Amino acid sequence: MKNSRGCTGIFHCVNLSINVIQTSLHETYMSRCLDLAMLGLGKTSPNPLVGAVIVHENKIIGEGYHHVSGGPHAEVIAINAVQNKDLLKHSTLYVNLEPCSHVGKTPPCTNLIIRSGIPEVVIGISDPNPLVAGNGIGILQNAGIKVHMHVMKDRAVELNRRFLTFHVHRRPYIILKWAQTSDGFIDVLRTKDAAVQPTWISNEISRMIVHKWRSEEQAILVGTHTAMLDNPRLNVREWTGNSPLRMVIDRNLQLPRSHHLFDDSMPTVVFNGIQDLTSGNTRFVKLSFNYNLVSEITGFLFKEKILSLIVEGGYKTFTGFIESGLWDEARVFAGNKIFGKGVPAPVIKEPPPEIYSIREDRLLIFNNFRLREIYTYRD
Repeated sequence: MKNSRGCTGIFHCVNLSINVIQTSLHETYMSRCLDLAMLGLGKTSPNPLVGAVIVHENKIIGEGYHHVSGGPHAEVIAINAVQNKDLLKHSTLYVNLEPCSHVGKTPPCTNLIIRSGIPEVVIGISDPNPLVAGNGIGILQNAGIKVHMHVMKDRAVELNRRFLTFHVHRRPYIILKWAQTSDGFIDVLRTKDAAVQPTWISNEISRMIVHKWRSEEQAILVGTHTAMLDNPRLNVREWTGNSPLRMVIDRNLQLPRSHHLFDDSMPTVVFNGIQDLTSGNTRFVKLSFNYNLVSEITGFLFKEKILSLIVEGGYKTFTGFIESGLWDEARVFAGNKIFGKGVPAPVIKEPPPEIYSIREDRLLIFNNFRLREIYTYRD
C-alpha cells in the first residue's frame, strides 16, 4: 500500500531519501570540480578543462585543476594536496572528465588513483579522445574501484565543448563574433581611398569583452576585406591572457606587408592559393579554394590540434561558415548606431536564446552546438 509520498513502506521511503541526499552531494562536489576546471580556460589546449576534488566524510581534503598543457593533471594535484594520505583509502574522488589511461606528457592518472587506494570515483562524462575513450573507466573498475558516471553531465559537456567538438566532429569549436548597427549593418560602404581603420559600432566595455574572448580561444580568423580595411592586430590588449594564433584569408596575397598582421610579433597563418612558405613568424598555407574553403580551414586546424576558433569578419567569411553549418556559437553585439546603408549583417534565422545588456549595447548569443544530441555517455 502506497502513502501520499508514493512509498510502499518505511524502508523504501528511507532509501529514497538517502538516494536524493547522495545525488545532491555528488552534484555539490562535481559543481566544485567544474568551477575549478574553468580556471584553466584558455591555457590548457589541446588538453581538456579538468577539475578534481577529494572528499572524506563529506569534507574536501584535496582539490586541484589542470593549469596548463604539459603540467600535472587535476587528479594528481588533488591527490598531492591531501596531507594525510591514509585518508585516501576512505575517500571519494570527483572529476568532471574520465581520468586518462595513457602515457602522454604526463603518466596515466588511473595508475596514481589505483596506487593511492581511493575506493570510489565519481565522473562527469567519458573522454572521447581515442587514447582514452572508456579505457580509464575500465581500468578503474577492473581494479575494484566503484565508478559513478554522468553526474552533471550536461554542464560537463558544456564546459569542455571545445575539447569534445574537436574529438567528436574532428574540427575546432567555432565562434562567430560581429557587431551590427540597430538597422542591421556591420560596416559602412568604404572605398579604397577610405581610412584604414575599424568602424566602431559597439561600446568600450563590449570591446574589452572581445579581448577577454580572444584570450580564451586558440585561433582567430578574418577575411581579406576586413584585414585590408581594418588593419587589425588580432591580439589580446585590453585583457590579461594569451593571444590566439592569428589567421587571415588572402587568396591572391594582396594584403600590404606593412599591415599589423605581418609585423612578425606573433605567429600568423595566411591562407592563400599561391604558396606554402614560412617566413619568420608568418606561415603561408596554400589551399585549393576550389572546394569548401571553410572545410579546408577547419581540416587544417584539426591537423594542427587547434581546438577552438573565433571568427571576426567579414561578411563573406561569416556567410561561408553559416552556410556550411560549421559554427557552434555566434556572439553578436547590437549597437544603437544607425548607418542607413552599408555592409549587411549576416543572418541567422533562429532567434537568439540568450540576450544580455552591456550599457547601450545588447549581446545576442546564438547557439548551433549540437554535441549533446550525438555524444554517447559511456558507462
